[in-house]
Amino acid sequence: MSPAAEHHPAGADTGLLSPVRAGTPVEAAVADTAWVQAMLDAEAALTRAQARCGTVPPAAAAAVTAAARAADFDVRELALASRETANPVVGLVKALTAHVAARSPEAAEYVHRGSTSQDVFDTGAMLVATRALRLIIADLRAVAATLESLAADHRDTVMAGRTLALHAVPTTFGLKAAGWRQLVLESAERLERLEQGGLPVSLGGAAGTLAGYLQYAGDETDPATVLTELVAAFADETGLAAPVLPWHALRTPVADLGAALAHTAGALGKIAVDVLMLTRTETGEVSEPAAAGRGASSAMPHKRNPVLSTLIRSAALQVPALATVLMQCLPHEDERSAGVWHAEWQPLREALRLTGGAAHLAVSLVGGLTIHPERMTANVQATGGQIASERVCAVLAPTLGRTAAKELLTRASLEATRTGRPLAAVLAVLDEVREVLPPEELAALLDPAHYTGMAGLLVDRALTPPGLRT
Repeated sequence: MSPAAEHHPAGADTGLLSPVRAGTPVEAAVADTAWVQAMLDAEAALTRAQARCGTVPPAAAAAVTAAARAADFDVRELALASRETANPVVGLVKALTAHVAARSPEAAEYVHRGSTSQDVFDTGAMLVATRALRLIIADLRAVAATLESLAADHRDTVMAGRTLALHAVPTTFGLKAAGWRQLVLESAERLERLEQGGLPVSLGGAAGTLAGYLQYAGDETDPATVLTELVAAFADETGLAAPVLPWHALRTPVADLGAALAHTAGALGKIAVDVLMLTRTETGEVSEPAAAGRGASSAMPHKRNPVLSTLIRSAALQVPALATVLMQCLPHEDERSAGVWHAEWQPLREALRLTGGAAHLAVSLVGGLTIHPERMTANVQATGGQIASERVCAVLAPTLGRTAAKELLTRASLEATRTGRPLAAVLAVLDEVREVLPPEELAALLDPAHYTGMAGLLVDRALTPPGLRT
C-alpha cells in the first residue's frame, strides 16, 4: 500500500469530487478530526465551567482537559459506533471517560456530568463553525481589499453594460468591481456578526431543563445561580455566546449559519459567473490568473479553462440547496428531534467547506485577474454607437415627444444593424434629427465614453467609508 493510501484509508472523503475545497484551509477545519476535537473541547470546557461554579473539583477539570486530544481517539471507530446510538457523542463520552480514568480514576466520574449528547454535539458544531468562519472572513476581507484596488484603478474604464445577455448602455469596469466588493463586504459582515457573538453554546441537559446540571450541583444550590453562572462560565470557556434559552429544538443558530453561508457563496458566485462571461473568447475582457497546468484540457492543447471561476460557481450552486436543508430543519418536534437534528450535520459541514473553499479560491481569482481595457473598448464600440441610443432618445424627446423619439431610434437602430452602418450615419440623414442635432453633436452623444452616467461617482461612494459619505 502506498503512503498516500495509508493516509487516506478506503472510504475517506479526499475531496476528489469537490475540488473547490480540496486542500484549502477550511477543509481541515471541518474534517472529522476537527469535529471530534471540537466536541472534546466542549466536554473539557463544561468541566472547567462546572469547576468555576464549584460543582466539579478543579483537578478533575484539569484531567478531563488534558485527555481531550482528538489525536488519541480512533475517529473511524467512533463513526462506526455512532450507528448504534444515532450520534457520535455517546461513543466519544465512553472513550473520553476511559482516557481520563487512565490518568485519574476519580476525575473520570466528572466527564459529561449532567450533560446530554446534544449539548456536546451542538456546542462542538458551533466551535467548528466559528473556526471555519474565521478562515472564510479573512479570505473575504482579502478579496474585498483587492476589489477595492480594481474598482479605483478602473473607475473610468468604459465597458459594455449587458442586460439579458445583450449590450444595454455603457458602464465601467470600476463600477462592476465595486459591486462585487459590496457583495463580499456584506457577506463578511454577516459572518462576522455570527462569529463575534451569534453562535451560542448548547446547554440544556436531557430535555432542555438543565435538570441534570442542577441535580449534580446539589440540593442546597440555588437554581437561579446555577442557570446564570454555569451558562456564563461555559460560554466564557468556549468563547461562544450565552443563549437565552436552551436551543435543542430551537434551531435558529444553524439556520442563520446556513443563510449567511448561502449569501456568501452566492456573492462569490456572482464574481465567478461575471468572470466566466467576460473571459469568453469572443469577449476577452478579462482573463484568469495563469499558473502552470491550471486550466489544461485533456483533449485541446490550446485551451486554458477558467477553472477558478468554474469551481467557485459550482459552490455557489450547491450551498443554497444545503442551506435550504438547514432551514427546513427548523420545525423540530418535541424537545429533540428524531432525524431532523441528525439531518443538519452533513449539510452544515458541506456548506462550511464549500463556502470556505470558494472564498479561498476567490483570493487567487481576483488577485491575479487580468483586465483587458482594449477589448472593452472594442466591444463597447461593436454596435456602432447603438449602445448609447438611449441618450439620443432622451435628447430628442423634448422636441419629438418621448414615444416618437423612441420609435425613431428603434427604427434607426434596426437599419444600422441591417446595413452595418454606424447609428450616427443613419440618424444624420433623418430630417427629424438634422433639425435638432448637427452631425458633430450627434457623434458626441453616441460616444460610449461620454455616457457612463454616475458610474464614477458611484465607485467613489462605494469606496468611501460609510461614516464619511455625504
